Amino acid sequence: MKNPDRTLKQNSGQGREQTASVTSDWTPSSWRDKPVLQHPTYNDPEALKTAEAALRKQPPLVFAQEIRDLKAQLANVAEGRAFLLQGGDCAESFRDFTTQGIRDTFKVFLQMAIVLTYAGKLPVVKVGRLAGQFAKPRSADMEDIDGQSLPSYRGDIINAAEFTAEARIPEPMRMLDAYHQSTATLNLLRAFANGGFADLHEVSRWNLTFLENNPLRERYEQVAHNIRDALAFMEVVGINSQNTPSLHRTDFYTSHEALLLHYEEALTRQDSLTGRMYDCSAHMVWIGERTRQLDHAHVEFFRGIENPIGVKIGPSITPDELLALIEALNSANEAGRLTLISRMGADKVRERLPALVEAVQAAGYKVVWSCDPMHGNTEKTGNGFKTRSFDNILSEIRSFFTVVTEAGAWPGGIHLEMTGLHVTECVGGAYALSETDLQQRYMTQCDPRLNADQVLELAFCVAGFFAEDALPV
Repeated sequence: MKNPDRTLKQNSGQGREQTASVTSDWTPSSWRDKPVLQHPTYNDPEALKTAEAALRKQPPLVFAQEIRDLKAQLANVAEGRAFLLQGGDCAESFRDFTTQGIRDTFKVFLQMAIVLTYAGKLPVVKVGRLAGQFAKPRSADMEDIDGQSLPSYRGDIINAAEFTAEARIPEPMRMLDAYHQSTATLNLLRAFANGGFADLHEVSRWNLTFLENNPLRERYEQVAHNIRDALAFMEVVGINSQNTPSLHRTDFYTSHEALLLHYEEALTRQDSLTGRMYDCSAHMVWIGERTRQLDHAHVEFFRGIENPIGVKIGPSITPDELLALIEALNSANEAGRLTLISRMGADKVRERLPALVEAVQAAGYKVVWSCDPMHGNTEKTGNGFKTRSFDNILSEIRSFFTVVTEAGAWPGGIHLEMTGLHVTECVGGAYALSETDLQQRYMTQCDPRLNADQVLELAFCVAGFFAEDALPV
């Protein structure tokens, strides 16, 4: 696929000012005057105030300059000079927090990134759904099991997954638990990213190990060996990990759906250098499909923070609604500020997405187009498991690449629910996991995730889409 900076339409949006601006009526708490969806009802308002006050005293989890660095890298994605890889757990868990789990997810992230970097000849911006992905939107406020009805589980930052009346009570101090686990996760991620674990030579060897037992080994072997040969050539001409830091370390950023605005507001800080407001709970935050209403609390909060932000867009949104949303969240048309995360479902992409991309292109907005192929492809099996088909996931990504490219834009990223663990939650892939296999290691607390083998297989498949003739006309 050609780099789209040679084909992107340049029109009316080009003249807009390139720095974000917020009207004077915005404050980190102005969202409280708006309707809010997907928020818990806390029984003890004083306990909530105490938790918020405690959070406001904590150091930021991330720093303004790191956030600006990510925004600059996402600007390159918006302009077709890089690719965004975003992924991680559907919902982080207090119970399942381990060094191994974080390490394995980070490891498979690097494996995917090196395959996509080599195939696309572009930098890959790595953004994890980690160190803050604790709150989950739900389709219903109540959950019914065996005739008993209880409030829905909304993520460990709000309540507990056990199906008991006590566990499902929203507890404000859980926000402090989420903060402290996020701190520990970030410490590990920074150590992995800068301490030699991310060395490209090691990642290349990991990919060769992945191929050894893969049923589709021959299909991917050439790419992996080409990467190894490229690294060997660089060694010969004197480019190595000792004299080239970029071979030894990597940039890795964090993100989550900023659903619980009490938590987000408490971690919002004014940068001492610029005077601007940053949500320091993560480098990037996004608004979900269920909370993107223009006159509601989440859009109100997001319009005032300086972070790069995302918005999930599903098949129900119209071009006019999307344009109004973009104008509300990125009126200055700042490249790198806004990522539109398409989550259509494999059977709806070609029908619903073209008009949206064409409208954004015609209006001249500078956005990152990314594909979430997970949420539109969830189904329930006969034995009660929620799952997703690898074939449907891959089909949605393929259609996304085709549609966005044909509209003259850059298919700039993918957004995955994934883990480095060898779970059995999604069916299909090279190892042909079936519905009967799901019960072996079905570990998710919410939605099914691609496992380590499936997600790396997906990277090799997506790498093929970068080829000049990989996409059907």
